[in-house]
Amino acid sequence: MAKTPRQLVNFLENVFQTHRYPPEEQGGVFQGSTRPIARLGLALEPAPELNEWVFRENLDALWLHRPWQLDPAALPPGVGVLFHHLPFDETLTLGYNDPLAAALKLENGEELGHKQAPGFPPRAIGMLGDAPATPLAEWLELLTAEFGGHEEVLKGKKDPIHRVAVVGAMTDALVREAADRGAALYLTGQVRQPARRAVEESGLSVVAIGHRRSEEWGLRALADVLRANFPDVETVVYPSFLTNSAEVLSA
Repeated sequence: MAKTPRQLVNFLENVFQTHRYPPEEQGGVFQGSTRPIARLGLALEPAPELNEWVFRENLDALWLHRPWQLDPAALPPGVGVLFHHLPFDETLTLGYNDPLAAALKLENGEELGHKQAPGFPPRAIGMLGDAPATPLAEWLELLTAEFGGHEEVLKGKKDPIHRVAVVGAMTDALVREAADRGAALYLTGQVRQPARRAVEESGLSVVAIGHRRSEEWGLRALADVLRANFPDVETVVYPSFLTNSAEVLSA
């Protein structure tokens, strides 16, 4: 059975815990619609072929991570557009990301670092988790399988690795906190030069996945979450990161 736009919006607000963010960062409806949603498309941002893909796939609604360059008038009439930017980054990329913890077989998750907007609840920047002791080389194989590659590796002194930090930022303080709390591997988006001394002194290994790769992983994870909770809604992904033309990844 098709879902209403409000049902989908309410669900995503819960997934992303948007109450933790100021209104201007919460995301939500970019273009309203009352059309029931039987087919939902997901994409990171508008691309030259996106409008054609929406037509071809007969979508009822579209979710975008970055909708800013979208021309809603170019979409088929009645197609609604939802978006979440910062909440998506902090929930389904490199931060306190439960689906990623499961994929990496991390257990006993703990919060690492926090952000907090005035008047709103704190939000974890990252997570720490335990895993079976595994050599760095095998961790790199696992991360390549999950993310499709990585940008940079700093090999540390602790191997095998049994405790991992996954953090959407890299500062001197965060690196030292992760090491003090037992982490041997620091997984992040990009290596930041001001944190290199902390890395060298702590002996941590660092793997920089790349911001785009982490977003692509998050988009696939979001599709999995939606398919599991809305089996009657066909969710398709516009994988512009895989080919130059639109393709559909089906469940």
